[in-house]
Amino acid sequence: MNQGFNNDKPVVTSDDNRKRPTKNKTWVWVGIIIVLLGINIYLFSTKNKVSSERDHMAQTMEYIAAERDELSAEYDAAIARLDMLLTKNTELDSLLSQKDSEISQLKEQIRKILSDSRATASDLARAKNLIASLSSRVKSYEERIAELEYENAALSGKNKLLEAERDSTVSDNIALQQKLRLGAVLHASRINMTPIELRRQGKKEKTTGKAKRVDILRVQFDIDENRIAEDGIKDLYLCITGPDGRLLSNAAYGSGVTETFDGKPLPYTMAKQIDLKQGEAVKDIVVDWHQDSDYSKGNYMIQIYHQGFLIGSGNVVLR
Repeated sequence: MNQGFNNDKPVVTSDDNRKRPTKNKTWVWVGIIIVLLGINIYLFSTKNKVSSERDHMAQTMEYIAAERDELSAEYDAAIARLDMLLTKNTELDSLLSQKDSEISQLKEQIRKILSDSRATASDLARAKNLIASLSSRVKSYEERIAELEYENAALSGKNKLLEAERDSTVSDNIALQQKLRLGAVLHASRINMTPIELRRQGKKEKTTGKAKRVDILRVQFDIDENRIAEDGIKDLYLCITGPDGRLLSNAAYGSGVTETFDGKPLPYTMAKQIDLKQGEAVKDIVVDWHQDSDYSKGNYMIQIYHQGFLIGSGNVVLR
C-alpha cells in the first residue's frame, strides 16, 4: 500500500525539460535587441547633436564674419568723415591735436579687434561700442564745424555790410582794398588815334587813312580831374593791338611788361609819365608810336592803363 502512495508524486517528463531552456534563450535575445536599440538610439541622438552643433558653429562663424565686415565699413566711414573734417577746418585740427592720444587709442583698439581672425562675438560687440564712441566724437566735431561756419557766415555778412557802408558807389564785386585803390585810379577821355604820314624828311606831317603810307600812330587824350589821387608823377601804359589781335611791341621803342590790378602780367606798347595835380585835369597828352615794319590794313585798338586798371580805349581803321 505504501508503495502505492509513493507513486502519487508528480513525475517530470522529458518534454518539460526541453521547454525551459527555450524560454530562457528568448529572454536573452529580447535583452540583446533592447540593448542594441538603446545603442542605436544613443548613436542617432549623438549624431544629430553633433550635426546640430556643427550647423550652429557654422552659423556663428558666418555671423561673426558678417558682423566684422559691417563694423569694418562703419569704422572706415567714421575715419573718412574724420579725415574730411581735418582738411576742412584748421581749428578742428588744433582741437584734435589736443585729443590726439584719445583718438589714437580708439583707432588702435578697433583696428586690433577687426584684424584678429579669432575675434569672438564678444570682441566684435566691444569693437562696435568703440566705433560708436568714435562716431560720436566725429559727430561732435561736425557740429562744431557747423557752428564755426555759421559764425563765419555771420561775420562775413557783417563785413559785407560794412564795406557797402564805406563805399556805396563802388561795385560790390570788388574787394575793400581794391575799392580804396580804385578811388585814386585816373580816367582818360577824348581818346583819339591818328595815323600820320611824314614828308620832307619828317618836317611835314599829313593825316592819312592808307595803311601803306602810315609812319606814325599818334595817340592823343586827356586825363580827367581826380580829387582823391595825390599830386605827383603818374605812370600810364598804352597797349596798341593790330588787326591780327597782336600787341604792337618793340623793346627798343619802350615796350615792356607791367601788371594788372590783380597781379597778372600786362605787356604794353609804350609808357607815358604825366605830372598830376590833385583836382586838376591834364589836357592834350600826346604819344607817338613808330615801328620799323609796315602797317597792315584793318582795325587798330588803343587801351590805356593806370595802376593796372583800364582807364580808356579807342580805335582807328586803316584801309
